[in-house]
Amino acid sequence: MKSQNPLAAFAAALSLATLQVTVSVAAPGNGAGIRPKDFTTNINNPFFPLQPGTTFIYEGFKDRSTLNDEFEVTHATTMIDGAVCRVIHDKVFVDGILEEDTFDYFAQDKDGNVWYFGEDTKELDTNGNVVSTEGTWRAGVDGAQPGIIMEAHPKVGDHYFQEMAPPVALDEATVLSLREKVKVPFGTFTDCLETAESTQLEPGNIEHKYYARGVGFLRGVLVKGGHERLALVNIMTEN
Repeated sequence: MKSQNPLAAFAAALSLATLQVTVSVAAPGNGAGIRPKDFTTNINNPFFPLQPGTTFIYEGFKDRSTLNDEFEVTHATTMIDGAVCRVIHDKVFVDGILEEDTFDYFAQDKDGNVWYFGEDTKELDTNGNVVSTEGTWRAGVDGAQPGIIMEAHPKVGDHYFQEMAPPVALDEATVLSLREKVKVPFGTFTDCLETAESTQLEPGNIEHKYYARGVGFLRGVLVKGGHERLALVNIMTEN
């Protein structure tokens, strides 16, 4: 991969007739420029560091239910679309019951951009039975392409796709600010990155997310389409 601004390098038009949507910025699949040797599982992007053995603990609410999220950076890796990716185990509890059990796959390119190569997700009922795997996708399968989950050098106004797997996932983000002050139970942080995240598959939902340098994701607030909030309460590391 050439060293350049990913938004300019990967700008492309993609017509999705079945969805009747247009993707204005896309990350290429392996056949369109991805070079596996340019990726690493050593993810040290300031706004999205993923140190193996680290677990981020979040708490919040969704409508009238409590939310708890355990985001574990494992030591495991897996190869997707030719690139070796770091495996993240993300578990979401609703009112204390495990509802979503997901494995996410990330890798960082040589310029410092963090790419999202897919996820394997399971939705569970109250008895722990899998009731859905909707949302599962992997780059290189059924036309899916990796997306950028965090830029190396975000700038206000940047717009990029985080997931490129229609009709399963089409998450996108826009950078709103790099000067936010954010207070969460874990601490107070300045000069935070704020993004607006949405998907053309659910156009009524917009979430604002906040990230701190050296920490990563701090808080998410659904500002349109419902009542949901999640905030960082603790970071656990291996002894």
